[in-house]
Amino acid sequence: MSTGSGAPSAPAPDTRDTPTAPDGAPRKASMFSSLKVRNYRLFFVGQVVSNIGTWMQRIAQDWLVLTLTGSAAAVGITTALQFLPMLLFGLYGGVLVDRLRKRPTLLVTQTAMALTSLMLAVLTLTDSVQVWHIYVAAFALGLATVVDNPARQSFVAELVGPRQLQNAVSLNSANFQSARLVGPAVAGVLITGVGTGWAFLLNGLSFIAPIAGLLLMRSRELHAATPSKRGKGQLREGLRYVAGRPELVWPIVLVGFIGTFAFNFPVYLSAFADDVFQGGAGAYSLFNILMAVGSLAGALLAARRGTARLRLLILAALAFGTVEIVAAWAPAMWMFALLMIPIGLFAMTVNVTTNTSIQMSTDPAVRGRVMALYMMVFLGGAPVGAPIVGWMTDTYGARIGLAVGGAIAVAAAAVIGLILARLGNLRLTVGWHGGHPRVRFVPREREREREREKTLAAA
Repeated sequence: MSTGSGAPSAPAPDTRDTPTAPDGAPRKASMFSSLKVRNYRLFFVGQVVSNIGTWMQRIAQDWLVLTLTGSAAAVGITTALQFLPMLLFGLYGGVLVDRLRKRPTLLVTQTAMALTSLMLAVLTLTDSVQVWHIYVAAFALGLATVVDNPARQSFVAELVGPRQLQNAVSLNSANFQSARLVGPAVAGVLITGVGTGWAFLLNGLSFIAPIAGLLLMRSRELHAATPSKRGKGQLREGLRYVAGRPELVWPIVLVGFIGTFAFNFPVYLSAFADDVFQGGAGAYSLFNILMAVGSLAGALLAARRGTARLRLLILAALAFGTVEIVAAWAPAMWMFALLMIPIGLFAMTVNVTTNTSIQMSTDPAVRGRVMALYMMVFLGGAPVGAPIVGWMTDTYGARIGLAVGGAIAVAAAAVIGLILARLGNLRLTVGWHGGHPRVRFVPREREREREREKTLAAA
């Protein structure tokens, strides 16, 4: 692995680790195959507990801000502050991750995040909390995330190796979304029953599980990458690496647009629950739960797939934006709530496909920097988008805000899909197959060959 100033080349596919069927074709992995790895099981179980706490805090935090201020823009500011550090320092976090061993790094970041949640719990339970306290806590969590996110993303590859990477990334997403089913429901009960402070407290305590899992792992069973040595130009090296690879650049650009304008669900859903349907915290929790159902389905479907294709990414992004536009004009709360399921499914397909394709196309020597850039663009766009979306929602209404976000997702997916098709020398074809319409991209050379065959047959 290269650690000098020159950018390393993209890794060749590891065919030795790819399961094959008797006829030599790639075989789909079983849905839970990566759980056979002991270290990954420990990681997975720890994340189940911690993710439930994380979702509890997200719901409680958004609702507390809305209760204290009555402003969707204030919710947007909180979201922006939580993701602002990723925008400002995300690339430097990736450089650090490539230099450090992943497991000790995660022990530090997880502990820091636990302490932040516990401090916010104390302030809330003693009735001392003010909006600026929540802003500070959100920013502190964002600082820890700068290192924690790329470290966690890269650590998955070290836990399972290249053979199980697609499956493990998908199960991580399923894990997160399963917790999303439980966390909002528990948060809703706590908010209405005993108050938001208990949600913050339980989230802080939930970090015990992942910390214990990290401590119990067997170091000899990790597929650990050699840490990069400290040197000049490592940040530029990572940027050059990505810039020279369209299969990395354009998916990152696409999720940047979607993450900035279309994934601002705390702003959108709280506004629909409070202003459009007057459903309160219960409706807000319901929207999140149903979106999690769709997201879980999307993650489990991704775990069944053997590859992560950019074609699927473009189609999922188009579908996601389209359903968002439809949901924006849903006349009844039950209809809006049901549309959260396909929104969650397509959003998760975009997320998992992008994450997996980027990791599998990246040299381990720069994986931390590449994943940091991806997370910086995907999550760091929120500081730009959330206040804009919050202002648009307050000024023009929640329906306009959500419709604009969906329209931006559709436009970005269409343009980038055409760019990728042109770079791949592909041509859009529309035809019929088995009595059903089929739209696909095919190589231009293959299309020319078919035209020649038709001409010869006609002659």
